[in-house]
Amino acid sequence: MTKTKSARNVDVASPVPSPAKPTSRRVNRTAQPVAPLPITTSPTVKLSKRDQLAALLLRDEGATLDHMIAATGWLPHTTRAALTGLRKTGYVIDSDKFDGVRTYRAVAPK
Repeated sequence: MTKTKSARNVDVASPVPSPAKPTSRRVNRTAQPVAPLPITTSPTVKLSKRDQLAALLLRDEGATLDHMIAATGWLPHTTRAALTGLRKTGYVIDSDKFDGVRTYRAVAPK
């Protein structure tokens, strides 16, 4: 004889809780948090993140990767890919490394 579903030993009174799913979060492990740098524009014009990135690079002091990440909210690999995209549109991007920190500067296309 085979048991039917109702005849199986199932304890309905105390259900087993399902294990909680672990949350995975990306952690930015930079040495110090960097506040976003102010970009001066008119209040009616909203710049895209790519335009914000270009504005940071066109400044005389340039921008570090941490500055660009703070301004756009992108991950480091996305920010570097955006630099490549700016190069392809005609920006001349130069970088210097001082005390272990790389600073990027750009010249706008003509």
